[in-house]
Amino acid sequence: MDTRPRTSLVTGANRGLGLEFTRQLLARGDHVVAACRDPGHAHALNALVGEHPGRLHVLPLDVADARSRTAFAAELPLVLGDDGRIDLLLNNAGVLHSGERFGTLGEANLEHSFRVNASGPLLLVQALEPQLADGARVVNISSRLGSIALTERFGTPSYNISKAAQNMATALLAQALAGRGIVVVAVSPGWVRTDMGGSDAEVAPEDAVAGVIRQVEALGEGDSGRFLGTDGETIAW
Repeated sequence: MDTRPRTSLVTGANRGLGLEFTRQLLARGDHVVAACRDPGHAHALNALVGEHPGRLHVLPLDVADARSRTAFAAELPLVLGDDGRIDLLLNNAGVLHSGERFGTLGEANLEHSFRVNASGPLLLVQALEPQLADGARVVNISSRLGSIALTERFGTPSYNISKAAQNMATALLAQALAGRGIVVVAVSPGWVRTDMGGSDAEVAPEDAVAGVIRQVEALGEGDSGRFLGTDGETIAW
């Protein structure tokens, strides 16, 4: 029986949902690797290091940058140790470019959104596959705005398109990692009151994160490749 503590990795951990994921995973007893672009300015995250000595490691990672992903993958074994493995990978880092309007869209926002929200998480999983434990969980934090079936208006196109691509990456990764019993899902946390979601959003970060973790704990191998809400219901692609 594997008696080692669970190890979770959270991207975009310096604020919002990522910071709350870090808090709640530490509270349940996990060892946590918290990744963000600029750890030196992640003051709230660094404060948690002192509160949880030996159980929280903060590492630099820009999921959209190939060199950063490579450096992160090389440094991670030094943190995990020779026998260390990732039990839960939360691809939480994301970007939303506000104020986009049809007729004035440019390539820069579309390309940046795709790198951060879709290709970055996909390539990070590929790079970290050797460090994933057999039977691990990979969770892509998605959004109902990435659902083609639920689209009813033109809004936040760079975000929506990139999240739809992330959902396809989820389905593909589920196939790629099935042989090792690794479950890959996309989960929408809802409209959350963070810097990205805004102050009018419906869901508090702590409730959104608790809902995602609850669904992750209930996952079985048959759930791999699904797109879920925090209520456990399947969201239409």
